Amino acid sequence: MNLTAGPATKETGVDQVKVLSVIIPAYNEEETIVRLLEKIRATPLLQQIKKELIVVDDCSSDQTGETVASYMKANPGLDIKYFKHITNRGKGASLHTGIRHASGDLLIIQDADLEYDPADYNKLLEPVMAGQADVVYGSRFLEGSQFGIYGLLHTVGNKFLTRLSNLFTGLKLTDMETCYKLLPVKLIKSMDLKEQRFGFEPELTALLAKIPNLRIIEVSVSYSRRTYTEGKKIGWRDGVRAFYVIIKYGLFYKQPHSGRQE
Repeated sequence: MNLTAGPATKETGVDQVKVLSVIIPAYNEEETIVRLLEKIRATPLLQQIKKELIVVDDCSSDQTGETVASYMKANPGLDIKYFKHITNRGKGASLHTGIRHASGDLLIIQDADLEYDPADYNKLLEPVMAGQADVVYGSRFLEGSQFGIYGLLHTVGNKFLTRLSNLFTGLKLTDMETCYKLLPVKLIKSMDLKEQRFGFEPELTALLAKIPNLRIIEVSVSYSRRTYTEGKKIGWRDGVRAFYVIIKYGLFYKQPHSGRQE
């Protein structure tokens, strides 16, 4: 399958969007996973688009799996698929699993920790449905957010990695590391993604940037940061890996792109 893109209504089939696949990587999220699923369930989508929820449990050691199972039993009318890794493999690996099982038309990534609000889904859907974009990133920095000390350090790191990524991709993103990325399922299934952990974000961005005529835009989204004591998992080692991935895919990787999506 080729990755060349053109007008959204022709190349990505957005005029035929019926289902949004929501990929939810989860690791030890028993405290938040039900509240997240409830938020998604309660969020109506544009043009009556339906939701397909795909929860990928990355070998949690708490009751995440049991909690999801109970929720599924109590909500039989909600389209939820659950998969569990037998070993902990990382967020990127969980996303790979979710992508393989996605059957919708568009896909969005949703962390299970409630830092991002599903009420923003329609903000990401709007430019695609209007034929103005092929891929939409939900930026935490388009509208000035207030951060504490931890937030400030986290923000500085994100902005550094985003600017470095932009240097190699030619994009003008404000938040490359954002969780919220909305794109066609056929497109992401056609990509040869390798990163198993938090390097997934810069890898995906680098490969998308190599696709001619692909329209990537950002919209502002809300963000309620979680601290490490509350269970946040990304750390400085992930930042180092992201730096390496940006250099690797920026300098040495060439994505093939001939023909049309099928």
